[in-house]
Amino acid sequence: MKTIKIILLSILLCLVIFPLRAQQAKGVVYHLTEHSGDGHGHEIHTHKTPLPGANVYWAGTQSGTFTGPEGRFVLELPDGVDPQLVVSFVGYMNDTVRVASEGSLLEITLSASHYLDELVVSEKAPGTFISRLDPVYTQNITGAELHRAACCNLSESFETNASVDASYSDAITGAKQIQLLGLRGTYSQIMTENMPNLRGLATSYGLGYIPGSWMESIQISKGTAAVINGFESIAGQINVEYLKPDLADRLFLNAYGNSHGKIEGNAITAHKIGERWSTAVFAHAENLSHKLDDNGDGFLDMPLGRQFNVFNRWKCENHDNVMTQFGFKVLDEERNGGQMDFSPGMKRDTLHPYGTGINTRRYEAFWKGGYLFKSRPSTSIGMLQSFTHHRQNSFFGLNDYDARENSYYLNLIFQSYILDTRHNFSAGLSLELNDFEETLNDSIFNRYERIPGMFFQYTFIPGEHLTMIAGIRGDHHNLFGAFITPRFHVKYMPAEHTVLRASAGMGYRTANIIAENNSILATSRSIFISEEPRQERAVNAGINITQYVDILGKELRVSAEAYHTRFLNQVILDFDRSPRAVYIYNLNGESYSTALQIEAAWEVIRRLDALVAFRYNDVQMTTDDKLQFKPLLHRYKGLVTLSYATNLKKWQFDLTGQFNGPGRIPSTDGNPEEYRRSETSPAYTIINAQVSRYFKKWNIYLGGENLTGYKQKDPIIAADQPFSEYFDASLIWGPLSGVNIYAGIRFTL
Repeated sequence: MKTIKIILLSILLCLVIFPLRAQQAKGVVYHLTEHSGDGHGHEIHTHKTPLPGANVYWAGTQSGTFTGPEGRFVLELPDGVDPQLVVSFVGYMNDTVRVASEGSLLEITLSASHYLDELVVSEKAPGTFISRLDPVYTQNITGAELHRAACCNLSESFETNASVDASYSDAITGAKQIQLLGLRGTYSQIMTENMPNLRGLATSYGLGYIPGSWMESIQISKGTAAVINGFESIAGQINVEYLKPDLADRLFLNAYGNSHGKIEGNAITAHKIGERWSTAVFAHAENLSHKLDDNGDGFLDMPLGRQFNVFNRWKCENHDNVMTQFGFKVLDEERNGGQMDFSPGMKRDTLHPYGTGINTRRYEAFWKGGYLFKSRPSTSIGMLQSFTHHRQNSFFGLNDYDARENSYYLNLIFQSYILDTRHNFSAGLSLELNDFEETLNDSIFNRYERIPGMFFQYTFIPGEHLTMIAGIRGDHHNLFGAFITPRFHVKYMPAEHTVLRASAGMGYRTANIIAENNSILATSRSIFISEEPRQERAVNAGINITQYVDILGKELRVSAEAYHTRFLNQVILDFDRSPRAVYIYNLNGESYSTALQIEAAWEVIRRLDALVAFRYNDVQMTTDDKLQFKPLLHRYKGLVTLSYATNLKKWQFDLTGQFNGPGRIPSTDGNPEEYRRSETSPAYTIINAQVSRYFKKWNIYLGGENLTGYKQKDPIIAADQPFSEYFDASLIWGPLSGVNIYAGIRFTL
């Protein structure tokens, strides 16, 4: 009842106060292209073509952005800045536009430079870019980058990214996890449009809940994030931006199928309703009914199943200073895995095949909006709210696991400046409510969390070359008491083409032992919880340098970074003490992660983009009373990506090579000899490729994943005796199946 009252009170407050939004400029940047009218070149016509990758920024500031694949941009006006937009692109004359009023869609056409009259300029939009203006080191993955691979869902969006790894959690359920800075995805705050998401019960399977076709872009920031978004970011933050109803295409269709038997379809339709309202409906359906056992162990390499996912969002701009958005999402998913002979409805005992079944129903709703004070420039107040209901009914062999979660999130933000716009601040209040009910066989795990908080963040911009952000927040957890989260970021440009960034801060989170580790249910390991889990706490510090170098008229971007995370407390899952048990306890000793990465991106020749990266992870934790390397983690990773587009982007060719180093495997010496595994995983290479053909309103693509055909040998221990005490499908470090060929078609109106 108390929870309902709080939710109703906040909804009433929403009717009076609209969430944060600064003044915005939005539009499309074009350039003029020529073509002959009769096919013989005697009559020349010009027409406007969208220009992706153009630089758009406010005059006299470092606040800017790049245009997307369709030449579109959205840019907020900083405090006290004259609303003059500057648009630039190599080979074109800059254009400056004054934004007289907000709401209208700007159309800006760049003209070719007078100094390049006899030179044809053709630029390829960057798929991933790092803003020179953002004080936090953030990789922006655009829609163009997402199209370079199959990208069926969020877990498959990082194949061309060196910072984030995505891999299977076990060999049965199809659950995927990400790793950032060598740490599990639970230590990265995953958000959708700056609201926390995909945590709690959604941790194990949530990466499959966001279809790739729905995403406008992804932002990846490493280390501690701003205090405005909460206290949970330890390794970093991943934010997903959905397509916006006022900027999305009127109709988008996508169909996909692969050689493993998976088919899926996506449909997006966007509509303007009068001058103020716009809406978009997103629909997704997928099905996998083909049984595949590529490694020959008698188990399905991937579970069979189907998913239906529908999302409707609305946006309203009532006046120049008021905006509101809201949306609803419904997901229904079913997964069935296990032995090849298993089918749902079979009696579950040791006389029948081993099987798993996971049924999920999830509802999401959000509301956000903003009010801009016209009497005081760059001053606004805002609120963001989201609600999630998640239910999972599942079984893993003879284990039953049922869970329910209700979560509510509220963030109220006030933004303004002190004295002048060199001194900006954001202050606000937040509230999180989480209600969990989990049942594992006869054991019940219930938890209710109530976490009110407040924060203050100060930004100092003394000049064009230096930006400093200092933030602090205080929160009170009904189970763990009060705690303080300090965070600091600085960006310094000692030269025009050199950017230095540094960050430091604290991070906290509550472990959800069973929900976040469904993979331990796909084993015969006994689970021993030695003590009540405490709140996880860690300190993170990092430094990054980005250098831009002009080579043969092409810009080479080189980035080098180092991040160190040290846990003050961590909930440990110890697989080392015994191969037939997992021990869960609070950290007693050291646990840390050091991640070093260097990355270079360059347009090698005209329209051929190349990226080369190398990362080394030193991640150690105390398990079985010994400080040792974290298991099932590659010590290093190399990445090479090549992307070539023909003139006017009629054809595009993409190639990705991943070089994964060795890792440690928990000891299985206590098992019989036939059920033992090496204590070190080998290094291996993965190659993916895709060819795309673009037409006026549609495009087709054909690709292949894991073209080397590499597979982890015998991924399931005791696959021939799944009900024995030695059965274990959780020690996964490599691919589970071989070559996967896929094809698809996209249509846009």
